[in-house]
Amino acid sequence: MITVSSKMQYWLRFLAGGLLNTGLTYGLYFLLQKVFFYQIAYALAYASGIVFSYWFNASIVFKTPLSWKGLFTYPLVYVVQYGTSALLLGVLIERLRIPAHLAPLLVLVVMIPLTFFLSRWILRGRKSAV
Repeated sequence: MITVSSKMQYWLRFLAGGLLNTGLTYGLYFLLQKVFFYQIAYALAYASGIVFSYWFNASIVFKTPLSWKGLFTYPLVYVVQYGTSALLLGVLIERLRIPAHLAPLLVLVVMIPLTFFLSRWILRGRKSAV
């Protein structure tokens, strides 16, 4: 029988939620762009993905109560994530000469832990031991 540590369970749930969110958001975008201009469809799907991510990470990953404050604070994770990703992507491509088609994969690897810790910090604050 395989046992998984509680810390690893957080990570696995977080990764599963990210994969599920990606699939659901893409599916919603695909459906919405049949009705709306693609930019509107993307914005709606993206916003829905943030709401889903908040719900999933609060309820399933970190098991914290849902709140309006949490819902409106959680998008800060995405603001920091995007800014950091954009800067890192620029460094990888322009300074380190990583090919543009490979650099986003490296950014993704770096951003997963950062996003995890930002999400945990927003959702659990200082009481987090994970």
